[in-house]
Amino acid sequence: MSTYLYQVTDLHIREPGRKAYGRLDTAPYLKQAVETIARCPQQPTALVLTGDLTDFGRMAEYEHLRSLLAGLTCPYFLLAGNHDDADNLRAAFPEHAYLNDSGPLQYAVPVGDLQLIALDTSVPGQSHGALDSERLDWLAGELDKAKHRPVVIAMHHPPFTTLIGHMDKIGLLQGREEMARIVSQHPNVERVICGHLHRAIDVRFGGTIASTSPAPAHQVVLDLHPEALSQWNLEPGGLRIHAWTSQAGLVTHTLPIGSFEGPYPFHMDGVLID
Repeated sequence: MSTYLYQVTDLHIREPGRKAYGRLDTAPYLKQAVETIARCPQQPTALVLTGDLTDFGRMAEYEHLRSLLAGLTCPYFLLAGNHDDADNLRAAFPEHAYLNDSGPLQYAVPVGDLQLIALDTSVPGQSHGALDSERLDWLAGELDKAKHRPVVIAMHHPPFTTLIGHMDKIGLLQGREEMARIVSQHPNVERVICGHLHRAIDVRFGGTIASTSPAPAHQVVLDLHPEALSQWNLEPGGLRIHAWTSQAGLVTHTLPIGSFEGPYPFHMDGVLID
């Protein structure tokens, strides 16, 4: 049996008709992401959205987000980022029973053969992330419960240095070393999947692999100079597919969002086309 955990992140949805940063309507990009998912030959077992679902955390933004996600045919799980408001998120999605009523917005749910552990890194009113002892103790407890299942930890702020200086300044500023120690004690943690960076980045972390994902709409400009400006561009958007089989383990693919020319065959009558 195969499990397909899709990841979409950093949607930054505004109220209908309003533009992020005064120039970008993010809604059509999310709509295109939903359409791209619908065309995939392997449909998702579930989708996790790893934060910055909206731009300002306003109820009207979440209502717009809800309407844009209505075309999904799979279960989806929501996670808050630094642009979100946890109370408005809960209120806008009352049927999502995994969203706890108060405190850190985190949960653990089975997704096919995987155990998805969603960890809240948000700090109200701040752009950076943090993991205090309460959240880390909760993570350790959930990992202890899932010792016999492959685990994917989902969070918004990545627990590693990305070398994109202005983003590292608002990265996970508390708890990364403690988290690495906890994760290293659980070899069944297959991935730590994150948002926040609007780019695909992969590093070793705590004895496993940690990664970030592209966003559907705008991407953070790739400039590794420590003093690079904080800027975005419209490189093609993307999402990630974390595919699990018992034979291969967890294999992660990055899928560009959109419609593209093709497909075309490599061979005709068993021979490479000349």
